[in-house]
Order: sequence, then C-alpha cells, then structure tokens
Amino acid sequence: MANIFAQQITWIYTYDLPSTARFYAEGLGLEQVLDQGMCRVFRATPHSFIGVCQRPDRHVEPKGVILTLLTKDVDGWRRRMGDYGAHIETEPSYSERAQAYAFFCRDPEGYRIEFQEFRDPRWIWPDPSGATP
Repeated sequence: MANIFAQQITWIYTYDLPSTARFYAEGLGLEQVLDQGMCRVFRATPHSFIGVCQRPDRHVEPKGVILTLLTKDVDGWRRRMGDYGAHIETEPSYSERAQAYAFFCRDPEGYRIEFQEFRDPRWIWPDPSGATP
C-alpha cells in the first residue's frame, strides 16, 4: 500500500493567529496556500502542509509536539532562525543513536520545531527533480 495518501496536513493551534502565521510565513518562509479566516495553511513540501488555527473551542497544547523539517542545511537554518529572533532551544549537534544532525527552536506558541538532516544511509531523500523513488 505504498503512497496510499496524496497529501498530509499537521494542524497546530494558537491564541495569536497573526503572530504565529507570520512566523511560519516570514521566519520559515513557507508559502501560505489557503486562508480560511480562523485557519491558515502553509506548504512545507510539495505534498505536506502545516495548518495554523485560532479557534475558541481548541486549546494550545505544544507539550509533546515536535514539527520536524528535514533539510540538508541545518546550519543555514540555525543562522536564519537566530537572525529571525526565534527562541533557539538547542544548537546543532549530531546524534549517533539517531544518525541525525539537528537543532530545535520554538514557534511563538511554544511548539518545538526540529531542523534535521538524517545521515542514516537507509533514509531516502526525495529526488530534486520531483521523481519518486
């Protein structure tokens, strides 16, 4: 059942939609692809999205949530997020156990964002041309 889903959205909630949406648009440079008024959807990859919502019936619960963004330029993202003024939680480091190089920061609501490069040879990076393996 390979590729049984066409797309994926991870939804997070905020008490301050303008500030949080600005972080995802300006700080991360993600394209906003949909504005539903109380929710905004940002493209993270060609087929995955981050949705940010402010709704009176939802609580902001960042504890235990990690949004992991895979990149081959962890150090570049560390500089960018530092320059943007994001709360940097850890400096880039290599985990032998995970075979990954990563750092963590927080968005305005406290959601933990990990910028990670898998260095495990079993990990399949997408073909830059858009072809699927």
